[in-house]
Formats: sequence, C-alpha cells, structure tokens
Amino acid sequence: MDLDEVADELYEVPPEEFVALRKQRQDEAKADGDKALAKEIGALPKPSTPAWVCNLLVRAHREEIEGLVDLGNLLREAQSNLAGDELKTLDVQRRQLLSALTRQARAVAYERGHSVTTAVATQVEETLRAAMADPEAGEALLAGRLTSPMSYSGMGELAGRPKLRLVPPPEPAAKPERAPARKRATTDDGESAAERRRREQEERRRAAEEKRRRELAAAQEAADEATAAAEEAEAALEEHRRAVDELTARREELQARVEELADQLADAERAAAEAATALKREERRRAGAKREAAEAAEARDHALVRVAQLSEGDAD
Repeated sequence: MDLDEVADELYEVPPEEFVALRKQRQDEAKADGDKALAKEIGALPKPSTPAWVCNLLVRAHREEIEGLVDLGNLLREAQSNLAGDELKTLDVQRRQLLSALTRQARAVAYERGHSVTTAVATQVEETLRAAMADPEAGEALLAGRLTSPMSYSGMGELAGRPKLRLVPPPEPAAKPERAPARKRATTDDGESAAERRRREQEERRRAAEEKRRRELAAAQEAADEATAAAEEAEAALEEHRRAVDELTARREELQARVEELADQLADAERAAAEAATALKREERRRAGAKREAAEAAEARDHALVRVAQLSEGDAD
C-alpha cells in the first residue's frame, strides 16, 4: 500500500464514505508500522461533491478529458495563428464539448446513486472550462484527485487550485549556445545563409501547421465521440427518469389503495366494537330473560301441583 494507491481509491468513493475509508486505510498503515504513510493518508482532504463528480468523470471518460485539454491547448495556440472563422469554429466545439462532458458527469454520478443539482453541474462545467484554459488546471483534473472545483477568471488566473501530489515536470534541456553571427555566405548551389534560414523556418512552420491540424482533427474526433456518448448517457438518463416517474405513480396509486383499505379496516373495527358491545348487552338481557323464564316455570309448576291437590280433595 502506498499513498498514490490510497489517494486514487479515496477520491473515487462518494464523499459520505471518504472519512470512514480514510480512517480505515490510516489504521492499516499504522498496523503495518508505517507511521509516515498513516500521517500522509490522514492529511488527505475530503473532496466536495463537484470535485468528486469531476474525479468520477476522469475515470470513466479519460480520453474525452484528454481531448478537452488538447483542444484548450489548440485554442491558446490559435489566438495568434488562426483566422477569425477558425477561432469561431474551435470556440463552438469548445462549448459543445463542455456541455457534453457536463451531461456525462451527471450521468456517471447518477449511476453511482447521486443526483447532480444544477449548482453542482455549474461548478463541474466551470472546472472543465478551467482545465481547458490553464495547463496546470488540466493536469490537476487529469490526476483525478480534485478536492474542490476550479474556475478560471479569463485573465490568466486560476481560482481554487487543488493541493495534489503531482509529478514535477522534467527540467528543460539546456539550450545550446548560439554560434556567433557570421557574415553572409552562400552554399555551393548559390543559396545564401539567410535564404537557407528562411527556407528552414518555412519548413518548420509548415510542419508545425501540419501537426496542429492533426491535433485539431484528433480533438474534433474526441469531441464527436464525447457528444455521442453524452447523447447516449442523456437517453439512458431519460429512460431512468421515465422508470422513476412510472414507479412513483405506481407507489402513489398503491399508497392511495392502502389508505382506502386502512379507512375500510377502521370502519370494520368500529363496527366490530359496536357489535361486541351490543352482543354483551343482549347476553345480559338473555340471562335476565332466562332467570325470569325459570322463575315463571317454577311458579307454573307450583300452581299445577296446587291444582292437582285441590282436584284430589274434591274427589274424596
């Protein structure tokens, strides 16, 4: 277990699970006797919901995010190299890609059981926009360990820079010292040094332009794929929404039926209670009538005996 593995794991789980998992990994590091690692794990900050959604998006659609960052690089280069129409085309692609990736982010979060509010979606889009506008922001997004959303002011300043363990870029190679200027000379074929330099510069410019066009084509392909994936995700989301609506309606129907049956049950229970009360009353009346009947039968028997006795005396 090392810090990078733990960080990758922590920044993928939902924010509500982050603290418990961080504590678990910290305890495991302590149990292994690695106090330094345990301290580093304990210092990892919990991500906000927009940052977590961005981390999920990078893991699920890394190629599209790389295309987004590349397109941002092209846009920065295009400021001085492209005409207005080409800039406008790239800007339209930028907006389409941002919108598509934001929809994908909502779909990815929904698959993990989290609904993305409009406010969170706005912060996700701002983070993606910052990743296009600033190379450091693009690097931070691709690391997949954001702890807070980012935003770009448009004036060369990045707000909310995340604290990450990023691999430092390699030291730039030392530029060779320029040879001292020489006087104008000609080659064997009669080409002057200045002409040769102009020719070489033109070749480099053409090579750079060709490279830029290839990168633009690759970014366009990534944008098209991201748009198609976003449309599929939107369709899937709409299907889930319909299913939720149907289940909600079914639940409300059954709840109404339950309430109706509950009312009927309450009425039946009241009727049963009233019947029980009436039954007890009638049982008391029946007991009284039974005693009266027994007493009347006894009186009748006595009367009949007396009649018989008197009848026997008259016969004598």
